[in-house]
Amino acid sequence: MSTAEPSRAMEVAEIEDTSLLAFYRDMNLPERRTFWACAAGWALDGMDFMIYPLVIGTIIALWKVDAGTAGLAGTVTLLSSAVGGWLGGYLSDRIGRVKTLQFTILWFSFFSLVCAVVQNFDQLLVARALLGLGFGGEWAAGAVLMGEAIRPQYRGRAVGSVQSGWAVGWGLAVLAQAVLFSVLPAESAWRWMFVIGAFPALLVFYLRRYVTEPEISATARAQQQAAGSGPALWEIFEGPILKTTILASLVGTGMQGGYYAITFWVPRFLTTERQLSVVTSTGYLATLIIGSFVGYLVGAWLADRIGRRNLFLIFSLGAIAVVLLYTQLPLSNEVLWVLGFPLGFFASGYFSGMGAFLTELYPTRLRGSGQGFCYNFGRGVGALFPFLVGALSTTTSLANAIAIFAVAAYGVFFLAAYALPETRGRVLHADT
Repeated sequence: MSTAEPSRAMEVAEIEDTSLLAFYRDMNLPERRTFWACAAGWALDGMDFMIYPLVIGTIIALWKVDAGTAGLAGTVTLLSSAVGGWLGGYLSDRIGRVKTLQFTILWFSFFSLVCAVVQNFDQLLVARALLGLGFGGEWAAGAVLMGEAIRPQYRGRAVGSVQSGWAVGWGLAVLAQAVLFSVLPAESAWRWMFVIGAFPALLVFYLRRYVTEPEISATARAQQQAAGSGPALWEIFEGPILKTTILASLVGTGMQGGYYAITFWVPRFLTTERQLSVVTSTGYLATLIIGSFVGYLVGAWLADRIGRRNLFLIFSLGAIAVVLLYTQLPLSNEVLWVLGFPLGFFASGYFSGMGAFLTELYPTRLRGSGQGFCYNFGRGVGALFPFLVGALSTTTSLANAIAIFAVAAYGVFFLAAYALPETRGRVLHADT
């Protein structure tokens, strides 16, 4: 079947109740189990990724690496997650969303433990690269699973609310940092941070017992097996679907490049250019994280209220404005603390629309591959930003470096989102 010619006309569901929690009130038990499983997965995913930015200062001091080299570990993690996301998405099209989700969670949990016992920076670099493969695959499988399990009129709010789990995981990582670095010497505290990063493995027991494959996915794979025509890895680059893949990949690049340019280096910015200690900077990061959490929830509501595309346009402009205020004005630390809330709000809230948006852009047979590639291509290119910010900070201030790359990324995000269609409320079928 051509990816450009689905077998039935596109249907759009009417969204009558636009309140944030309407989707949850109307869920059945299997849908709620899927929701909480994916929310926990995103939270633990966020915790795992944010551990390294929080310990990067300790790594620099202990192993005498410069900022650019230290940032390279973050870049390598994201680059490998781009490959893992594409392969994980493709695997979810072939063997199922739930099985792929289980495998990828076990993978990145194991390599978080490996990070805890490495003996030098080169070993850490390899361990983070291998962790990234599972990190990317987990997002791809989980996002498609949620997008297909939720009814179209609630998809934006449900998937967006799950995305807020990232902020919860970020908060858990900051809390772990505050506790561990208060009671243990830095030389061992950073290792225990990575041990905590292995906790997602426990989620697999819940997935195996309670979460089932979406009917639309199981039906599509059964039809493909009967016809002997499973999806090809490169099919998302063929025919008219290629334009969608290119533009959606640019959206993913801009939104994630801006996010990583900010969140990866803000902890370091606070402890160097603002002269805060690791412990005292926790309050500043808490404000940023609270803003991020609220942004996810508001973004989830707006994704169904005003549409995915309008959400992206508004939040990309808001993020540009706030990051310039945060990094370029001579503000007091007290004002900077307050600005952490809108910075987290605008730099995170747009993610709430991305999972549903990508789910609705692709046909079922290519949904995992397309969604996994576009989002994680953005991770791969966005992965350059921690390294580039770190490298540029050797010739200018870290604040300037963050602002330059974040503004450029959000500009790309705005333009690519503007060029794509609105997808709010699209009804999905096994053959479309």
